[in-house]
Amino acid sequence: MSAQAPKEATPSIKDPRIEVSVETKLGTLEWKKSPNAHIALRNSGADAPCVASCHDKPCATVCPAKVYEWEAAHKKIIVNYENCIECGACRMLCPFDNIACDWPDGGMGVRYKFG
Repeated sequence: MSAQAPKEATPSIKDPRIEVSVETKLGTLEWKKSPNAHIALRNSGADAPCVASCHDKPCATVCPAKVYEWEAAHKKIIVNYENCIECGACRMLCPFDNIACDWPDGGMGVRYKFG
């Protein structure tokens, strides 16, 4: 008789060391939509610094919730305020101070489920 290696048991508890994408983590949040957007561009016209002067578009590359999206075809930034996780990073990102960000009205916005 030959000795066989024991079969590994499948863990019933999810391994916390498994890396999860930002998109998956955002799915663990609850968000109550406010009737008023709490994030907006101060200048969103054709002469906006987003169009004329900002080449790196840090708002579109650094925001963890992908609130800001550069639409090259129309040469404008799309603001998806519904994705906001209220981290405050956008207050520091824009080198032209073109992002107006306030906190959502009371009882609105993100609600964290897990910590």
